[in-house]
Amino acid sequence: MSDKPEDQLDEQQGPKKVSLADAIKQKLAQKKADQAAARANPKQAGNNNQSGKSQMTKKVNNQRRRTGGS
Repeated sequence: MSDKPEDQLDEQQGPKKVSLADAIKQKLAQKKADQAAARANPKQAGNNNQSGKSQMTKKVNNQRRRTGGS
C-alpha cells in the first residue's frame, strides 16, 4: 500500500464519520459537564441563561386597557 502509518491515512481521507447516536451521546455528555461546572461555580459559568427581571422593573402589559377589552 503506502509507506505512511494507518493513523496518517485517516487524516488524509477527511473527518471521521460519526453515527447519529454517538453524536447525540457526545453532545449530551458535554451538556451535562457544562451544567455540572455551572452548579459548581455559578459566577464563572457566565450568563448563558437570561436572568429574570425584577417584578419592580418589569414593564406592565396594559393591552387590555389600551384596546378596551373586558
